[in-house]
Amino acid sequence: MKPRSSTGPAHSGGVADAAGRAGAPVLPAGLDGPDITVADRRWNRAVPNPARLVARAVDAALQATGCHGPVTVVLADDRTVADMNWRHRGRNKPTNVLTFEYAPAHAGGGIWGGDIIIAFETVAREARAAGRTMAAHLAHLVIHGVLHLAGHDHHHPGEAREMEMLEARTLSGLGIANPWKSGRMATTRGVRS
Repeated sequence: MKPRSSTGPAHSGGVADAAGRAGAPVLPAGLDGPDITVADRRWNRAVPNPARLVARAVDAALQATGCHGPVTVVLADDRTVADMNWRHRGRNKPTNVLTFEYAPAHAGGGIWGGDIIIAFETVAREARAAGRTMAAHLAHLVIHGVLHLAGHDHHHPGEAREMEMLEARTLSGLGIANPWKSGRMATTRGVRS
């Protein structure tokens, strides 16, 4: 997984979030459902009802973090993600997930939320190599992206462990095995890829 890729323009009007961080406005219920775009049709063949799975993963991650706000998820391809990775991070290659914050979680005066873009070929390759279903790996990466938007990171071992534990707990609530536990294949209940 890769660190947050970019910070987008900040918007005004923030308040403290559930964790007490200033700058994360709480939107009224129902206004923070994810906006999901399946830009690459292969997602529909690889994951049964990918938009529903993404919505469940976003909702679970929002509940786990106590954050509320707009989240957009685009299920794209490697070419799209490689182009964005080059333009915004100076890295000329695809990655599994990119996140773009509307405003940093700790910054005052911004609307909490952001965009998450996921690359099909990279996710398929990683899922196959790890012995996971595409659905399980997709849910994991969506949760990972939302945690980045909420200010979590994995640059240092302590941060990484904390983030991994939160990912595992959130995935468990969706019936998905802990991807960090060696020797276990992550799957989803009732979902085959």
